[in-house]
Amino acid sequence: MRRSILLLSILTAGAVANAGTELGIQGRQFTINGKPTFLLGTSYYGALGARKDFIRRDLDDMQKYGFNWFRVWATWGAFDNEVSAVDREGKPREAYLDKLRWLIVECDRRGIIVDVTLSRGNGVTGPSRLQSTEALRRAAKTLVTSLRPYRNWYLDMGNERNIRDKRFVSTDELAKLRTFIKELDPKRLATASFVRDIKKDELKPILLDVRVDFLAPHRPRNQKSPQQTVVQTKKYFELMKVLGRTIPVHYQEPFRRGFTPKRWQPKAEHFLADLKGALEADAAGWCFHNGDQKDKPQSKPRRSFDMREARLFDQLDDQEMKFIRQIKVTASKTASTADTKAKSKE
Repeated sequence: MRRSILLLSILTAGAVANAGTELGIQGRQFTINGKPTFLLGTSYYGALGARKDFIRRDLDDMQKYGFNWFRVWATWGAFDNEVSAVDREGKPREAYLDKLRWLIVECDRRGIIVDVTLSRGNGVTGPSRLQSTEALRRAAKTLVTSLRPYRNWYLDMGNERNIRDKRFVSTDELAKLRTFIKELDPKRLATASFVRDIKKDELKPILLDVRVDFLAPHRPRNQKSPQQTVVQTKKYFELMKVLGRTIPVHYQEPFRRGFTPKRWQPKAEHFLADLKGALEADAAGWCFHNGDQKDKPQSKPRRSFDMREARLFDQLDDQEMKFIRQIKVTASKTASTADTKAKSKE
């Protein structure tokens, strides 16, 4: 029954605009204004470089199709288009920080949750940045203090922080940063995303030392991945129970089209299967990840990675739109199945 209640957030998304939208956590789930809510989102990484009319139209479509959350980067500079809200040392870049503030306010009015992500970068999404502990701390402070009045966003302190290149953020750095953020804003939710499935020995320090508010694993990007989501999600909950602290599991960056198209180009049914798996296993959120097309000239369509020339929904291909149009049907069927199983146990 709880799952069907959570799915109402998808089935009725966009029906009500909320001034003063607040993200919270209740057990394994997120809440919006106190109500358990599954976060169904999309990558929207380069939003700070998009025109406001593009953004408004994209937000309209997000709500039309059931999305209630998206991910934007505060450190984005792909395709020689530097649109970061903070500079390499974490200091504000006022024009883009103002754009981020406008975006948060617009989403607050609509009842949409925003993931604001920091990354030290590896040269793909712009130059490396925030390389010192102090710079990363300064960037977090810039965002938390500038956006403190709004409760509809959370902070990813380090995208794929476990990769051992310039993106790496140590457990000690994260623990101190998380404490610092809570001192600035005690109720601000924060996580640190992790590339691949998190192993038991890796889970313990981020769960108990860093004390992230929720897990944000980036699952493997291969054809087997969608069928593994149920088992992997349940495994996380089993491990957390043993460790003595259970928090939500949020899939903020799964596989996408265009990433390794010669090896695997996921289709609508793969996105649907992965989303369904996340729902069935009691995950707290899932993202329709999208980005550039690596096997095409100029990597186009670039989708959320570059929205200077066209908005996101005008860059999605047929398979992506096929998936998006089926989201509410899939959610409805999953809710019905969950209710049937629940009644059979009564």
